Amino acid sequence: MTGPRTALVHDWLNQQGGAENVLAELHGLFPTAPVFTSFYDPALVDPVFERLDIRRTWLQRFPLWRTNHQALLPFYPLAFGSLRIPEADLVISNSSAFCKGVRTPPQAVHVCYCLTPTRFLWMPEVYLAGERAPVWSRVLLPPVLAWARRWDRQAAQRVTQFLAISTAVAQRIRRFYGRSSRIVYPPVDVDRFKPTTDVGDAFLIVSRLIPYKRIDLAVRACTELGLPLRIVGSGRAEADLRALAGPTVRFLGRLPDRDVSVEMARCRALLFPGDEDFGITPVEAQAAGRPVVAYGSGGALDTVIDGKTGILFREQTVASLGAALRQVQTMTFHTDALVANARRFSRQNFRRTLLEAVNDTLKGHGRPPVPDV
Repeated sequence: MTGPRTALVHDWLNQQGGAENVLAELHGLFPTAPVFTSFYDPALVDPVFERLDIRRTWLQRFPLWRTNHQALLPFYPLAFGSLRIPEADLVISNSSAFCKGVRTPPQAVHVCYCLTPTRFLWMPEVYLAGERAPVWSRVLLPPVLAWARRWDRQAAQRVTQFLAISTAVAQRIRRFYGRSSRIVYPPVDVDRFKPTTDVGDAFLIVSRLIPYKRIDLAVRACTELGLPLRIVGSGRAEADLRALAGPTVRFLGRLPDRDVSVEMARCRALLFPGDEDFGITPVEAQAAGRPVVAYGSGGALDTVIDGKTGILFREQTVASLGAALRQVQTMTFHTDALVANARRFSRQNFRRTLLEAVNDTLKGHGRPPVPDV
């Protein structure tokens, strides 16, 4: 059985993260589909993408995207709004920004796998918290954001079906776009992690070190309580975090996946103080048999079972996190329950639930389904 002609759309390929992992899984499901994106640098993403048919917009000719792609904000709607997908029956956009705005053929079904409605448009106060924005941006940015929000909402109306990565994202899609959605959790490579009985005393952070991740809360809380904290990752907030840190906080920088897996399995608990759209690291920690102390908002509400696989603290403050750290040290967590919860978010489950959602959408519009892979 021949499936629908499919095209994939992705915001940008100049960094490797959760969105790019989703794209790789999508391409595994649709191996002949071309990938349309704003720009692409093979040196900055997984080598697997070199085997894909990647088609870039005219933004590729702007050298600024290599160092500061956020500065191209006014151009993304123009680039994706002028991008037309030829000869496709099914278009799947993998979007946290503007790629949902592509122009699809009249007969095509457009499924948007929404990582989040564009954070810096709809929640700029959260996204820019702690950032050192230049003075001129306070004057120029508001009208640009207002224009981009109007474009983004109009683009969202052209999507046939939204798929959300979490309950929090589904609520934002309803709030900002006035659209319903279906939840399909993103893929996590849970098989990479193995529990161990050799567990240490240190808490763990695995994250990019940028302001909105709120790593500062963990650094302050562990410093005040004299608790050991190991931080894996790097980013522009590192210098500020080091200035806050006491002697019990250790910065490990970026580590290979193999070493991260060991850190996960040996930590007392993973700390997750930010408000994230989903959050892969809490799932990874549970797959490694370790509990999570997470801020009780966003994706953590879907991935952490309070009192069973971790603790959800209710206020994004040092005091609230500190109380949770004291509490978690008195609790016992069962490895089997942690691993079982993590397996709900496996790559296999992602592929199954995504294909079900796509085929339900195709069927609802009288189109033939995607064959079983």
